[in-house]
Amino acid sequence: MKKFAFTFLALSLTISVFAQNWAPAGSNIRSPWAEEINTASVLPEYPRPQMVRADWMNLNGLWNYAITDASAQMTGADGTILVPFAVESSLSGVGKSISKTDALWYERTFSIPRKWSGRNVLLHFGAVDWQAEVFVNGTLVGEHKGGYDPFSFDITPYLKKSGKQNLKVKVQDATDNGFQPRGKQCNLTRGIWYTPVSGIWQTVWLEPVAESHIDNYYIVSDIDKGEMAFEVEACTQEGDVVKVAVLEGGVGYSAEKPGQTVIAEAVAEGGKALVRLAQVKTWSLESPYLYGVRISIERGGKVIDSIDGYTSMRKISVVKDNSLNHYRRMALNNEALFHFGPLDQGWWPDGLYTAPTDEALEWDIIKTKELGFNMIRKHIKVEPARWYYYCDKHGMMVWQDMPCVGDHDGKQMPSRDADVVAANKNKWSRDSVLGGTDSKIPQEWKDNYYRELTEIINDFKNFQCIVVWVPFNEAWGQFDTPVAVKLIRELDPTRLINPASGGNFDFTQGAEGFGDIIDVHHYPCPAMNFFDRKFVNVLGEYGGIGLPVEGHTWIIDRKWGYGANKTSAEDVMVQYETFLDMLKVFVQTGCAAAVYTQTTDVEGEVNGLITYDRKVVKVDVPRIAKGNKALIESMPK
Repeated sequence: MKKFAFTFLALSLTISVFAQNWAPAGSNIRSPWAEEINTASVLPEYPRPQMVRADWMNLNGLWNYAITDASAQMTGADGTILVPFAVESSLSGVGKSISKTDALWYERTFSIPRKWSGRNVLLHFGAVDWQAEVFVNGTLVGEHKGGYDPFSFDITPYLKKSGKQNLKVKVQDATDNGFQPRGKQCNLTRGIWYTPVSGIWQTVWLEPVAESHIDNYYIVSDIDKGEMAFEVEACTQEGDVVKVAVLEGGVGYSAEKPGQTVIAEAVAEGGKALVRLAQVKTWSLESPYLYGVRISIERGGKVIDSIDGYTSMRKISVVKDNSLNHYRRMALNNEALFHFGPLDQGWWPDGLYTAPTDEALEWDIIKTKELGFNMIRKHIKVEPARWYYYCDKHGMMVWQDMPCVGDHDGKQMPSRDADVVAANKNKWSRDSVLGGTDSKIPQEWKDNYYRELTEIINDFKNFQCIVVWVPFNEAWGQFDTPVAVKLIRELDPTRLINPASGGNFDFTQGAEGFGDIIDVHHYPCPAMNFFDRKFVNVLGEYGGIGLPVEGHTWIIDRKWGYGANKTSAEDVMVQYETFLDMLKVFVQTGCAAAVYTQTTDVEGEVNGLITYDRKVVKVDVPRIAKGNKALIESMPK
């Protein structure tokens, strides 16, 4: 899988840990890729495919860890933990949980290569759940709150001139006993609520940069005009010139294809540049063409900093079909397209939030494509950047949910403090504008939600596969919906907004303040219980046909789906195809998309098309792909 032409410095050269063997914790089922874990080379792929530099150092691997009281310091180690797997996971080698009164500590050492001398050193974290304090050589270098967005610190001032450098990370995570975005994590695990994920759960890495360097960029493509608009964020000095270039592409990005031909370039004045293409190759589901991108800072003709990435030419919009009622449909590149895909939780039996290997991460997407789907609803979770790259590469659209800050299910309340219980007692009015209520979230936690929502959108909006943002689901922690819609529209006016998947629709500020999509849920069979012709109408969840497969279920007493579990794969297929026939009727009467629950089993749920350990595909792949494609093609153009 690794094709990058740059220097990778093995963590085994720099790590200092207890001399003990690592082994997965617990006896739950594991995916096939769990057997491939090498503690000296854990998720070794470059973690940021949109912004690749030549030199970097992966810090994944065995670290020392300790669990202390939140007010205490780390004075010793309880053992070793395999980063970047959450402390609760099997692949961490620990398999322990923490509470809101605990602190989870990590510690390791590293050495700075001599050839990095004279450059600044950035310390990157893909994601840490939830609050992280980072110390280098005993000094606090920064703090971050948010379990899903990447962050980094310039640690240059805190480094010793030579020798081993000490890195400590202190993590606190209340999971659902607080108001942080946490998705389906729950201390009281049951039903649709899963094992908590605490601590580092994505790659940790170092990168040397010049004092003048590129921090970020954003590209908006216009297929109608044949243009790409660049916005570049960079630290520059007087005399620096920022240049952008678009390269010939294909499936892959420029770091994988050195020597690509430059087809258009421009100088970024004030951080902005407009590039015109003589010929446009669009990104589509059948032909997901990716252009290479190179952004550089030059001074006196010399390149000071350069990054490689990629982008594509594609357009997301709403059109009316040619039926008598002129129903609103979603369009890709100005062509109406029915969106059909699975609800994808993104959980693993061995790594929880973290796929065991990069191959495993890609496998889910490839299999979804083989099943004939053209979209994935990434449910209440944000994935590592490489997951979105694979969706871009394989031509898979994504509806991206924002992880929720709460729920409305009283069954979860015994594990929570009184103030958290009070905030979660809102009412979900299914598929309706009537009767639903907002969560009673304190303002500081609203601010936190908006901050993390902003970071997630800014960090992931360069991935062209994302076509819809979903801020709220089934009233879980829902509040001030028009405010969230307005914020998303300001951050990213190029995509559609599905403001309230499953109900609690808020029209108090009129249609303009609502978003683009009406989204209803119905289990197990599909049904459209609410319809408004002013919007795109979709069935955001249905299905959930259960089939437990002996030897491939999570260790839990109850194995459930929506409705009675089936006893054979054929029974699942017959029910699934009956639902497809029902959907074809709804498509003709305005339904523009549907989401089937779900890609894989998850913990106690056995309603996946694939088992939780990814070892058994429960359905006939060619047969289900044929049915899915027939449904997609049944929509009036």
